[in-house]
Amino acid sequence: MEHGFLVQVLFMLLIAIVAIAVLRRIEMPAILAYLFTGVVSGPSGFHWFTQQQMQSVAELGVVLLMFTLGLEFSVPRLWAMRRTVFGLGSAQVVVTTLFTMLIAFVCGLNGIEALVIGSAVALSSTAIVLKLLNDLGWLRRRHGELSVSVLLFQDLAVVPLLILLPLLANNDEPLMLAAVLMALVKGILAFFLLLAFGKWALPKVFDEVARSRSNELFVLSTLVVSLMTGAFTQWLGLSMALGAFMAGMLLGESQYRRQIEADIRPFRDLLMGLFFISIGMMLDFGLVLNFWWQILLILFCIVFGKVLITHGLLRLAGEPSRIALSTAFTLAQIGEFSFVLLALAVTYKLLDTEISTMLVMVAVLSMSIAPWLVRHSVDIAKWVLGVRQSQHKDDVVPIAPDEQELVLILGYGRVGQTIARFLKSEAVPYLVLDLDPARVSEARRAGEQIYFGDVCKRAILKQVGIRHAKMIVITFCETRSLEEALPLCRQLAPEAKILVRTRDDTDLAQLQQAGANQVIPETLEGSLMLVSQVLHQCGVPLARILKRLESERRNHYQFLHGFFSGTENDFSLESLHAVLLPRGADVVGKSVADVDWELLRVELRAVRRRGLEVEKPDSGWVFSAGDILLIVGKPRRLEKAEAKLLHG
Repeated sequence: MEHGFLVQVLFMLLIAIVAIAVLRRIEMPAILAYLFTGVVSGPSGFHWFTQQQMQSVAELGVVLLMFTLGLEFSVPRLWAMRRTVFGLGSAQVVVTTLFTMLIAFVCGLNGIEALVIGSAVALSSTAIVLKLLNDLGWLRRRHGELSVSVLLFQDLAVVPLLILLPLLANNDEPLMLAAVLMALVKGILAFFLLLAFGKWALPKVFDEVARSRSNELFVLSTLVVSLMTGAFTQWLGLSMALGAFMAGMLLGESQYRRQIEADIRPFRDLLMGLFFISIGMMLDFGLVLNFWWQILLILFCIVFGKVLITHGLLRLAGEPSRIALSTAFTLAQIGEFSFVLLALAVTYKLLDTEISTMLVMVAVLSMSIAPWLVRHSVDIAKWVLGVRQSQHKDDVVPIAPDEQELVLILGYGRVGQTIARFLKSEAVPYLVLDLDPARVSEARRAGEQIYFGDVCKRAILKQVGIRHAKMIVITFCETRSLEEALPLCRQLAPEAKILVRTRDDTDLAQLQQAGANQVIPETLEGSLMLVSQVLHQCGVPLARILKRLESERRNHYQFLHGFFSGTENDFSLESLHAVLLPRGADVVGKSVADVDWELLRVELRAVRRRGLEVEKPDSGWVFSAGDILLIVGKPRRLEKAEAKLLHG
């Protein structure tokens, strides 16, 4: 391989790194960085790669993109949401496609071109929307659930389109119904053959791979399976990407799904980026500059048209105007699978390169404004409808009486419901806020004192009478919401006791500084409860058990950190390590104060001498031969510290 090619690849990767870093700073999707890298590397830029190389990269990118989609595909989840997925989702795709095709016909395009363009416009960005909804905590809101349902159907709709495109490309004979039926038969045959392969062969293959305990072998086996299934469907005359999707779906339903996800997650974004770089290489900036106003006009028409269509369908389905508008603005952009369809259409010569370039640029621009539209979709909907924040029925909760001192529970999941049940049994007044509309509706029908409201909003907390609450219990663990809600609660209720539930004590000090009176790490408290039961069954007096538990809490669970490591070390966590001091060890005869523990970057947890353990020996303790030092630190630091303690 020539050194020039390696240098070009290196420069391309450097451009991608810089572009991703810059766009992340301004909270733009990384997809745009990959597209920019492709523009710089392609014919519009330095022209580092040939057309054949670009097509190869694009095909590999499509295969890997479809594989990751199949891996994340959940049949049970799809079945649970079947009404909105197949009802609303199919209506959105069909109506948007037909409406776009009608406009394309008016503009003078033929039927095949109109179908490709309509299908591409109908799709939205699953990657961008799902990530933003998850970051904002809106996946469980009604407009978030509706958006996910539509996105699921759009992703499914890509599969038959991948079957249809090769048939449309067959110019030697007319596209007959028999050809379509034959393709469907082949698709069904491929599905059942791969299903049998996935049920009988794949488990045995991955059983052997799992016994090797090699992550590299797991990843390699996964990629080989995806490429083999892709080659199989291509041999049948179907799309290679369709086989990769089926492989991902089969592996996603296997018992090794979690392991495969964990192993391939670091590569997933890079594999998707490979495809988007190839798309960027197809952009012709000269063409874009010549037709810039047409591109902006098309962008406006597509975004505005998709908003109108989605809003209209949701209103026909009986959804409120605010929910319908929020969902419509969330899905107003063009998606990443539109790039797949456009790239394949150009490859099969179904679409003119000039039209494809304009549509790709429109898609890029729509995805660049997607983060802003998604984040402000609720506010835009309220502004359009003239609804003020404090006037919406979901956000209105009754003001608590001034004389009533209640317990305010923020979050009504498993923990929140348990707390409420015990408070009710003791006749302690309480009030609950939660953001899950289905949960709120169900609990209110059962007579619970619960209201829909965002705990990160000052107006909502004031309305529930937070200033009169004697105690506030925050039961959710989402870091972003917790960072916003905790300081706000402390500011509005300076005298109230605030209890915060977390999964562990990673941010214990920060949460206490932010205003929490007590932080309850769920996993560590579970360990303490198990310890208390063990000690109680062993006959230890209850008073002594309670004293030990309270001591652990006062010391911030200090002795629940640092454990003897096994064969599989996690070098990011602290471990407990025992060091036996032989005669002649460097620290024998020295005191605890004589050792620079800060320089060693480890902690002396305890010293064992003649079978007795002394926790946290004082600075005057003198080490002697035969002592066993229990030190805590990260594995590499422990190795260096042991060498220093023994040899100086």
